[in-house]
This record gives sequence, structure tokens and C-alpha cells, in this order.
Amino acid sequence: MQYDGVQADAGSAGLAGRCPRCGEGKLFEGFLSVAPKCSNCGLDYKFADSGDGPAVFVILLAGFIIVGALLWTEITYEPPFWVHMVIFLPMTVVVCLGMLRPLKGLLIGLQYRNKAEQGRLDS
Repeated sequence: MQYDGVQADAGSAGLAGRCPRCGEGKLFEGFLSVAPKCSNCGLDYKFADSGDGPAVFVILLAGFIIVGALLWTEITYEPPFWVHMVIFLPMTVVVCLGMLRPLKGLLIGLQYRNKAEQGRLDS
């Protein structure tokens, strides 16, 4: 896609938290709050509704990573339960929060690229 001579890949721009059209403006206002529009090209973000998609992907991916590491640690070292809590509880929070914003941006970028809209019935 091209906008004023700038080539932007919607998926990569979304991962970086940038506008899916121009790749320059900010996509997010807060940590997960989507801005009303792009500060660079003026794209209205009303179309952006990622729903629960990012959370589902974070649960699946982070669960695979954390549970795999936890099981490997348990089988290899057999530490007491409190060691698991000290290591894997903070690790879970960091991994989940670290993945949530980029995945939300990615889904919004893909929504823009594929022109995804709410389903409608033909009458």
C-alpha cells in the first residue's frame, strides 16, 4: 500500500504500534487504548476493533512458552514450589503484557489491510 510516497506494510506497522496506512503516526494513545486517528495521515481508527483476539493469542503463545519452561525446570532441577512462584509468576506477567500491545497492533493492521468489517446479512 502506498500513501504520499511512503510504503507501509500494515502488519509490520501494527506490530510497531504505528498507523497501518502510513506507518508513521501512533496507533495507541495509552498502553492498549487506540488513538482516535493517525497524527500523521489522519486515518480514522473507528474501524479498529480487535476484540478478544489479542488476548486469546497471548494466552495460547505465552501459555506454551511459560508452561514449557516451567515443566522443563521441574523435570531438570526439581525445585521447591516457591521457586516456581518466584520465577514463573513475574515471568508470566512480563511475557503476557509484553505480547499484548504488539499483537493488538498486528490484528488492527491486518484488519486494515484486509478491509475487514463487521458481518452483515444481505436482505
